[in-house]
Amino acid sequence: MDFGTAIILKVNSSTGGTDLISYIAREYRPTISMSRAIIILDIIIVSLNVFFFKEIEIGLYSAIAIYLMGKMIDILFEGIYFTKLLLIVSDKNEEIAKQIGEKIKRGTTGLFGKGMYTNEEKLVLMCATSRREIAKIKMIARKIDPQSFIIITNSREVLGLGFKRS
Repeated sequence: MDFGTAIILKVNSSTGGTDLISYIAREYRPTISMSRAIIILDIIIVSLNVFFFKEIEIGLYSAIAIYLMGKMIDILFEGIYFTKLLLIVSDKNEEIAKQIGEKIKRGTTGLFGKGMYTNEEKLVLMCATSRREIAKIKMIARKIDPQSFIIITNSREVLGLGFKRS
């Protein structure tokens, strides 16, 4: 059922349930993802069911099903190739970028930034990578500069060389 719903949504159709209400809601709030809108509506419905009919067990099973359906919709819409984005602030950016390129075979981009706390201008390295390469890149940065400041965030979609083709 979850995968079927995801396919129906992928081709801009509706099952006539909460996904139809989600389509209408997205007209007013286009930034909300389809899965999140469906999950919110389903949680409201299940919560009301638990409140009025006192069926907590059914509510818990429903919560699991809602979560799984949301994940299936996300996977079908956005894919399973989640990547990570690293931002590295260091005084030794050249060396870190070179090592990442040589050892991990990943490119880095230097972004100019200014530390508002220190009022210093810094070069910030940005590197998109797979989850399994995160530990290696952190080790490289920390080995070269133990004082480096590293931010790791999720990146839903990366297009280009070494990643998904558009």
